[in-house]
Amino acid sequence: MREIMYKSTRSEGEPVTASQAILRGLAPDGGLYVPTEIPSLKVSMRELADMDYRDAACAIMAPFLSDFSQDELRDCVEAAYDEKFDTPEIAPVVEVDGYSHLELFHGATIAFKDMALSLLPHLMTASARKNGVSDDIVILTATSGDTGKAALAGFADVPGTKIIVFYPKDGVSPIQEKQMVTQRGDNTCVIGIKGNFDDAQNGVKDIFGDPEMISELADKGFRFSSANSINIGRLVPQVAYYAWAYSRLLKKGTIRDGEEIVFVVPTGNFGNILAGYYAKLIGVPIARLVCASNENKVLFDFFRTGTYDRNREFILTSSPSMDILISSNLERLIYMITGENAGTNAEFMRQLKENGSYTIPEEMRGRLSDFVGYYTDEAGTAELIRDVYRACGYICDTHTAVAAHVARQYRKETGDDRQIVVVSTASPYKFTRSVLTAIDPAYECKEDFTLIDELARLSGTKIPQAIEDIRSAPVRHKTVCEKSGMRDVIRDFLEI
Repeated sequence: MREIMYKSTRSEGEPVTASQAILRGLAPDGGLYVPTEIPSLKVSMRELADMDYRDAACAIMAPFLSDFSQDELRDCVEAAYDEKFDTPEIAPVVEVDGYSHLELFHGATIAFKDMALSLLPHLMTASARKNGVSDDIVILTATSGDTGKAALAGFADVPGTKIIVFYPKDGVSPIQEKQMVTQRGDNTCVIGIKGNFDDAQNGVKDIFGDPEMISELADKGFRFSSANSINIGRLVPQVAYYAWAYSRLLKKGTIRDGEEIVFVVPTGNFGNILAGYYAKLIGVPIARLVCASNENKVLFDFFRTGTYDRNREFILTSSPSMDILISSNLERLIYMITGENAGTNAEFMRQLKENGSYTIPEEMRGRLSDFVGYYTDEAGTAELIRDVYRACGYICDTHTAVAAHVARQYRKETGDDRQIVVVSTASPYKFTRSVLTAIDPAYECKEDFTLIDELARLSGTKIPQAIEDIRSAPVRHKTVCEKSGMRDVIRDFLEI
């Protein structure tokens, strides 16, 4: 198999192997690692249709992770996709009110981040062994709600690692916060930031690019890496579930082999939908990727105008994991549509950092035809939850509702009658208050855990173990800091 190497989006430095890119997380120049070439899928959709999720994941990821042996990759996959998931399908595709939903919330923390973050710790420790790394790996992560808990659960008590998660103190749901601050594990640290997700994310990026901080850690036997979707070890596992979804529809007879389908993806940081684009590039028959935004519609505006502009009001919505104005993974797409011109991409990123915006030329906009942007406001999100529940008894979380509402807009406006798959990114149990008050405003006055019991009754579903676990769990992480104090809390936790 041809070895796929990885290079930075911001300079023409020496390429690195997949395992080296996973260990580093971010390139030294601040860029994101991308493959030097897009590999081809080595199996057909028909062959994937006869596989279980573990076999399919190995087949899809192997070309991207070409310095891992088959046995190494298989061991990682088997350890990741085990009884932590509450269904043997791992990621079932279900029919909901005339649309297919790819349910990605059956893992340990009931959000789509489990699909990659169950695997990343195993990829990272295997990468450390392959590269002779003896330092402790310090996972530094910013979260808008779901990445944090999924990363904490994945790395908790993993030997040779420590994990530090920053989240916006007033920018996640009560359930999301409780999941994080009750996390067990002596190697875990959770810190609330007085600010929004972009403040946390920018702080993490600045620390990754701080040579003095990196040197200080190295002297004490530590090295930084990331569990955010800037890490290619997060992105590659996400490619797998797009191909898997196609194979499930093929297996069910919903589509014919080779028939193109449409994915509608709720996204703020752009990593999830970018994985869908990679899936298309390796050979999955995807006609269109619909980027679904909430009222923080910076991506919608970008796809409609060619201007990316974060200079706007930051809105707290009922879909907090999408409350993001700086979509880090968009950089990988920008790099591709520049013709892989690192200098041009770096200039756009400089403009974004210094001015808060950039505009791509018309020629580059012409290379975005695989994408289209739509957005849903808070009223539309609530309306979708209520209407779908009344139609078929199925209850969506708020992020999935954004995508499902957009799917209906897209079909109505375009007349596209191809099979549409809504990427369902979280369990409604993570957002019980928003979900239930959308169905009936009378729920607003009830206590959070009363709402959980009511959601189970209405939906006819079992309360996930992830929720049962936090009912009486003690709060272990209580630190809150200003964004300017992030380095200090890192030093305190690492005792340096």
